Amino acid sequence: MPRKLSNALTPLTVKNARPGRHADGAGLHLLVKSSGARSWVYRFMVNGKSRDIGLGAAGQGALSLADARDEAAALRLKVKAGIDPLEQRDREAAQALASAQAAKVAGKTFREVATAYIAANEDSWRNAKHRQQWGNTLAAYVYPVIGDLPIAEVDTPHVLSILEPIWKGKPETASRVRGRIETVLDSAKARGYRQGENPARWRGHLAQILPARTRLSRGHHRALAYEDVPAFVGALRAREAVAALALEFAILTAARSGEVIGARWSEVDLAKATWTVPAERMKAAKEHRVPLSPRAVAILESLKPLGSDWLFPGAAGGKLSGMAMAMLMRRMKVDATVHGFRSGFRDWAAECTGYAHEVAEMALAHAIENKVERAYRRGDLFDKRRRLMDDWAAYCASDGAAGATVTPIRGAAA
Repeated sequence: MPRKLSNALTPLTVKNARPGRHADGAGLHLLVKSSGARSWVYRFMVNGKSRDIGLGAAGQGALSLADARDEAAALRLKVKAGIDPLEQRDREAAQALASAQAAKVAGKTFREVATAYIAANEDSWRNAKHRQQWGNTLAAYVYPVIGDLPIAEVDTPHVLSILEPIWKGKPETASRVRGRIETVLDSAKARGYRQGENPARWRGHLAQILPARTRLSRGHHRALAYEDVPAFVGALRAREAVAALALEFAILTAARSGEVIGARWSEVDLAKATWTVPAERMKAAKEHRVPLSPRAVAILESLKPLGSDWLFPGAAGGKLSGMAMAMLMRRMKVDATVHGFRSGFRDWAAECTGYAHEVAEMALAHAIENKVERAYRRGDLFDKRRRLMDDWAAYCASDGAAGATVTPIRGAAA
């Protein structure tokens, strides 16, 4: 029977040992690599299987022979007690990692995660106003309540304390705030900062607590009744300001105010009476061709001599102010919004004409919600939309008498 090794190594042999594995006895081994690097390894048996666990570097300034023997002796006692040192070490390392992660998560506030989310995504948001509103709404409504709260602790009562005070009085703002809270919390979950369901989720959660927005008086995009539009346009034409021309143009084209304010001459073909709004300036991120009625063309021709790159230049150079049309309506004492004229146009098209639903929707550049219909629709119904917009312009120039611009169903479908 071979003699069992016991304390076979000496400090000198540890120093001078050649590459290979050198046993000291009782499971302790010195490993020497070809590079000269030395380390200690303890070999033990668990369930009939041999396993190695590293003890650290060997040699001067590292673990000495005596210390390595002490380490091996301590591990030997664990093995005798039925403990696997490797499993114990891995378990302790996992626990330490979990503790460190928990400490990291505990320190992440809602404000920090929201700020990081905005910084990571704002370049993909086309609209500068949208980027600004993200930060402004969080600062105004969310941060005062949960900005400094660990994001892992944000729960339904916190979300409700933010939304309930504004849900009825400012439904549009409240809806956007809710959506932004939900997005930030989803981002936090994806990064491992929180677990569980999103307390700002609407469907199946907040929808059971808060009334649906369709049941509320939104007070948003107040619209002038289409019957009153001709009289308003008549009053508008009595004004000579660029803002008045811009507003009338917006009404005649049923365009969004931002699309009108940002319009450039390079987008217009007066000979073809067409205005092509590029995709990057459209809400649906899709190029939109707008047929121009004779009156819309006349408005642009009257502005051509100003020599600006913008269709509607501002007094101080550059484009017209985003508030110019709204302020004009305020001076005219009209209780409506610029955007509301799109609603008036849509009501007129539905109630006073026979144009198909999709023609009016495309005139408003609304995205097709049905995926199947969107996949099969290739055209933009441009010729039909031109007739629709010409009829709308004629109605705006009329006295608004009932049926003044009614388009026969057969004619609209032609």
